[in-house]
Amino acid sequence: MPNGFYKFNPKTLSYEKVKLGFKHIAKRMIWVVISSIAFALLFVWIAFYVIDSPKEKLLEKENNELKAQVEDLNTRIDLMSDVLLDIEDRDDNVYRTILEADPVPTSERYPLLMERPGSDSLSRSEASERLKEANKKADKLMVRLAAQTKSLEELEKLADKKSEMLSCIPAIRPLKNMYTVTSGFGRRYHPVLKTLRSHTGVDIAAPKGTPIYATADGVVSSENPGGGYGICVVISHGYSYKTLYAHMSKKAVRAGQRVKRGQLIGYVGTSGMATGSHLHYEVIKGDQRVNPVYYFYSDITPEEYNAILESSKKVNQSLS
Repeated sequence: MPNGFYKFNPKTLSYEKVKLGFKHIAKRMIWVVISSIAFALLFVWIAFYVIDSPKEKLLEKENNELKAQVEDLNTRIDLMSDVLLDIEDRDDNVYRTILEADPVPTSERYPLLMERPGSDSLSRSEASERLKEANKKADKLMVRLAAQTKSLEELEKLADKKSEMLSCIPAIRPLKNMYTVTSGFGRRYHPVLKTLRSHTGVDIAAPKGTPIYATADGVVSSENPGGGYGICVVISHGYSYKTLYAHMSKKAVRAGQRVKRGQLIGYVGTSGMATGSHLHYEVIKGDQRVNPVYYFYSDITPEEYNAILESSKKVNQSLS
């Protein structure tokens, strides 16, 4: 076919050569250029926004891994926070209540951790920011853990001290199978003068040679309360407590000796100003004599205690 453009003429039933002008040629050129640009833009859009490049696929994988790390870290932090919250609650409302200690001030404990927001559809920058936030929460949790560790160390010391203190408080009867008090604490008739005078302890009648036991842990004192008490043992228990055991027939301990609650320290007798075989027993709190009956609670039933209490109330004649 010859070069050029031809047009079919239906009248002559033949092709006729068409002469193209400059304007027509320019229009066709512009249409070709516009079409090329459109196809180029379509290709670029598909390449960048429809088909992921290997680099984009790698970044997406890294982003998903980062989101998973954030989720895992937040889950572990929340779990530790819940456990720590339970420990703090028991610290304040159980341990310190039992040990009679004040709760840890709120100002010394770090504020509760922020609630973890959702992490759906996180961008890489959002995931990175969330990871930083999780690390801050972990730092806060470490501060709280440090404060709680210090509190538990203090509670351990308090528990040791409390246990030691309880063992140093007179809590048992100085004579076994003791169910009554012959003469109680308070104003009682003097056995010689027959007048009402202050009786600073309790008298417990028992056969000579009956074993006497320390009512709490302590150290045997070297102090001498006076000849009227006869053979006497004074035990210093600490925490401002002392106990006195008078009118013994014989001692079983020496000054400076450390004794335990329930340990044998001597035997009932009639030494000193005693009108019969008995033990005169005193409990001293600070510088004040207190009623020993109130300290009989560790080795006694409620019925036995009530019997001793009632017998101690009788205003009768003391034995010393």
